[in-house]
Amino acid sequence: MLATPAAALPTGPDWTYEVKWDGYRAQAVKRGASVSLLSRNLKNITRQFAGVARMVGGLDVEAAVLDGEIVALDAEGRPSFQALHHAETDGVSIVYYAFDLLHLNGRDLTREGLDTRREALRGVVGASGRSGVLLSDPLPGTPADIEAAIRHLGLEGVVAKRRHSAYAAGRQSDAWVKVRFVNHQEFVVGGYTPEGARFDSLLVGYYDGTKLICAGKVRNGFTPHARAEIADRLHALTVGRCPFANLPSTRTGRWGEGIGAGEMPSLRWVKPSLVVQVSFTEWTRDGGLRHAAFMGSRDDKRAREVRREG
Repeated sequence: MLATPAAALPTGPDWTYEVKWDGYRAQAVKRGASVSLLSRNLKNITRQFAGVARMVGGLDVEAAVLDGEIVALDAEGRPSFQALHHAETDGVSIVYYAFDLLHLNGRDLTREGLDTRREALRGVVGASGRSGVLLSDPLPGTPADIEAAIRHLGLEGVVAKRRHSAYAAGRQSDAWVKVRFVNHQEFVVGGYTPEGARFDSLLVGYYDGTKLICAGKVRNGFTPHARAEIADRLHALTVGRCPFANLPSTRTGRWGEGIGAGEMPSLRWVKPSLVVQVSFTEWTRDGGLRHAAFMGSRDDKRAREVRREG
């Protein structure tokens, strides 16, 4: 079940609020001693996050399907998406925040209301003892109080959910609404500026209907390891034509975001399938990114699902 992006939190007694964790969405499937972790596009990531699988295996239930987020916590206990790609860093802990329970010991809970599913989830995780699985509990206070606290802590945002909503598997629903308080989101890589055997910057964009719209270049934020890994993937995706519908730009913005016809021959194009997470200070009037920086790759997101958020 996917949340609908919004610019502000909905209000009213039917709404409840959770932290929007900055990590990898994952369903955890436990059948006896067997545990599988599946990303939101159903890629098996069990081996990649073996520690989380062991935590889920410690739950005191025979069979369950949980929905939640795999999150990297730094030495101060703060979520860090970048740290998911550098788990060997000192002080980083990889944890699993469970926020929903879809099946329990053969019982399908997806048609039950959220409050009912949460109560069942609390029983499963609360009875797990030392499993290490964490609960993503509802936040107390008014929407204004919650927003102020989340902004003060520097967390990504909030997901608002209707208390009595069923679980709409595989669909985006307005019963779940996500609001980001920081400027970063997923983008699709459609090209790059070459520099030797690697690249100087990535050209990223988002889908507007069936059209891929270029949002600008991402030059900063790459570690040497990430730059080498991305370069290898780019070379395997090379194509001959520009995939962006709005290039070349007809004008260059005040901050030089535009890509004119004169620059096009020096660029390299790739099949738009690689998704990356990018931070930026703001959107420009011309629809470009200002001061963009790479945060990490998103193998759990399909390129066609990437849209411009608020």
